[in-house]
Amino acid sequence: MSSAKAITDHNQIRKWAEARGGRPARVKGVEGKGGLLRFDFGEKDESLEEIPWETFFDIFESSKLALLEQEKTAGGRPSRFSKFIRR
Repeated sequence: MSSAKAITDHNQIRKWAEARGGRPARVKGVEGKGGLLRFDFGEKDESLEEIPWETFFDIFESSKLALLEQEKTAGGRPSRFSKFIRR
């Protein structure tokens, strides 16, 4: 079974997302502290607004978040599982 870990280091988060084709984004139409953060993987998701990494991490820090991420699936493949949690 593969496990998840919480990270707050901006470089680690960016490397994790980019290694899986993820782009920084927020949910369109959600207000409050800059929005609800997501990663947009693959084809553009129309419900998400792509944002610069600097904006992404400004929201990340002001919301006091950590990223719960999984490196590999139980089968050993790179995992896209992630969830933003409070620190």
